[in-house]
Amino acid sequence: MKKIQISPDGSSALLGGGVSTHEVVNTLAVKGKVTATTNGGCTSQLGPALGGGFGRYMGFFGLVLDNIIDMTIVLANGTIAHVSSTSNSDLYWGMKGAGHNFGIVTEANFKIYDFPTPRWFYAELTFTGPQLETLFQHINGMNQTKELGSVYTVFAINPQYSATDLCWYPEEARSSFDYFNDLHPVAVRKWESLSPTEIQPAASQDIGSGVCAHGQTWRLFPLGLKKYNVNANRQVYDLFRQLVAKHPNFNRTVGQFENYALQGVRAVDPASTAYANRDDDILVSFSPVYPPSTANDAIAAEYGNKARAIWHAGDTRGRNVTAYLNYANGDESLEAVYGYESWRLKRLRALKKRYDPENKFRFYNPIQ
Repeated sequence: MKKIQISPDGSSALLGGGVSTHEVVNTLAVKGKVTATTNGGCTSQLGPALGGGFGRYMGFFGLVLDNIIDMTIVLANGTIAHVSSTSNSDLYWGMKGAGHNFGIVTEANFKIYDFPTPRWFYAELTFTGPQLETLFQHINGMNQTKELGSVYTVFAINPQYSATDLCWYPEEARSSFDYFNDLHPVAVRKWESLSPTEIQPAASQDIGSGVCAHGQTWRLFPLGLKKYNVNANRQVYDLFRQLVAKHPNFNRTVGQFENYALQGVRAVDPASTAYANRDDDILVSFSPVYPPSTANDAIAAEYGNKARAIWHAGDTRGRNVTAYLNYANGDESLEAVYGYESWRLKRLRALKKRYDPENKFRFYNPIQ
């Protein structure tokens, strides 16, 4: 389950079902290779891939799931299935976007690539609350080329501050950094030249960082957007401050605002995988973090659903609620997670009936 085997021609790698993103990034880097991964080092490579997989290389390679060549799966009846575009192709389609419903992946082949660039520029800029509107107006106005890997903004304690993380190619860095630095952040940390293996530690997203810590409940209430409504973001920011002031044990809670280059995502036919929400431009999530308890669960749900309602009310008129599967809290509609086109759920339900008729794989957002 921990194997990482690069093919002789260097175009693919066989990854065990239990291998972490950290292990994938660091092992491939030794060979000058990279694949689409999520940002956090402690997540597995395969887990997020089954529901999408967002990360800094999306502009080039698409979602993590777009890079799966084939998989070996243990089905609900105990048999083993090999799935690809030419073998069990119906299940291959369903695994790429709803995979946790159908089986346990023991290994998968992924496309791998030469480094698009051997070095990255990374910066973290900290802003005060009064700068919120100007910051998000700036993000709305930026030109996110595929070389501009990600702009990740977060509300965090101290609640009067928010931080924006910027990750670019070095040649794109100066003008993009200046674009945000002109807003006069109260603090700046930056690294002019990082290798692919150094980005996760710099961003505090590696194994051993706070986002990988145990002992806390971390829930997410996600929503896909087309554009930021700065008034809605102000309301959510105020809601965040209310939460941490009234409930101090929620002081690790964050509001997340994720912008990624999407050229690679949009290059894939939306009908070719079960992942339904390729039209979303932005991913936001209100993310309560707290000591585990039933009472705290109720508080988290109250504030998380309020935040999501505020964001949706401020989104482009007429858009449906969409929820990124890997963040989904469990109270979203199946359409929000798996798509509003009627043929999608019809096809997924048929696959569920065929491959898991007793609904053994029902732990997380099960298809019903």
